[in-house]
Amino acid sequence: MLFSHYINEWLYGEDGYYGTYRPIGKKGDFYTAVSTSKFFGGTIANHIIKRIDEGFLAPDSLICEIGAHHGYLLADIIEFIYTLRPSLLKTFRFGIIERFDALQTQQKNYFAESFGDAVVLEHYHDVSEIDASCAFFIANEIFDAFACELFYKGKIGRVEEGKVLFDVDSPEAVAHAQKYKKDRGEISVGLESFAKTMAQSVPKFEFMSFDYGELSARSDFSIRIYQEHKVIPLFDEALELEKVYGTTDITYDVNFSHVKDAFEGEGLVCTQYSTQLVALIEMGILDLLSLLKEKVSEEIYLQELEKVKILITPSLMGERFKMIRFIQG
Repeated sequence: MLFSHYINEWLYGEDGYYGTYRPIGKKGDFYTAVSTSKFFGGTIANHIIKRIDEGFLAPDSLICEIGAHHGYLLADIIEFIYTLRPSLLKTFRFGIIERFDALQTQQKNYFAESFGDAVVLEHYHDVSEIDASCAFFIANEIFDAFACELFYKGKIGRVEEGKVLFDVDSPEAVAHAQKYKKDRGEISVGLESFAKTMAQSVPKFEFMSFDYGELSARSDFSIRIYQEHKVIPLFDEALELEKVYGTTDITYDVNFSHVKDAFEGEGLVCTQYSTQLVALIEMGILDLLSLLKEKVSEEIYLQELEKVKILITPSLMGERFKMIRFIQG
């Protein structure tokens, strides 16, 4: 079985890792920016409001998260919109693109518990189902969850009896490797089709995504498994694939040049690529902390400040994670 099929079943098969609800954070296999601080979503809300004021987004825009897991990020965005510009809750539409019905149910329940009837949540299995004239799309750690091929010196990998063997010819993979100047590593599968579907979805939109990776391709393999906050390289000699298949997260570093090329190839404009540190500060995370300081006790403020530090400290998430932003229309 080609590795791309293997990892796709691992993550998205009937009993795959993302097919059922998995906790994220202390009780899960890994942390994300969303599980670290509500101010991650709050800062995105602040940016959305700025885009309204600049005239790019319309007051009746669809605010939509792609791959929302539990729905925490979109909920945080909504909470901060209510705090910063409550009138927009009456005009915005809110939606989640989620392919799994079981996760849609989790998200609906969470929104019902959080907002009651105050927020109507729209659900879509795919971005192609959306009917809107203007939208803001947000995704956190989506590109690292795309299936990938493993490439090594002219061959792509397949899995046989729990081992990765590099003996399959692929002219497409060779061409990709030459384009990005690499002789080994991961090649994301599906970026071009995803970008094409996005480009055909809504006439005018902004798409923002956060992930870990670089603008240039790595010169080695980054693919790894997360299990209860332990990182296990895929090629660890002690690893038995059958024992972790489908029950752990498997991921790799994103080649943002590939992402950029895929979306620009469909006519979208890349308006920003930056570290998470730069992106969150430019979008006003420190301003939001200042507002918080005026309204809460020193103890609560310091607690939230420590969480935000994890998001923006260079040695933690600040430099490791990147933000990329595209617009259409």
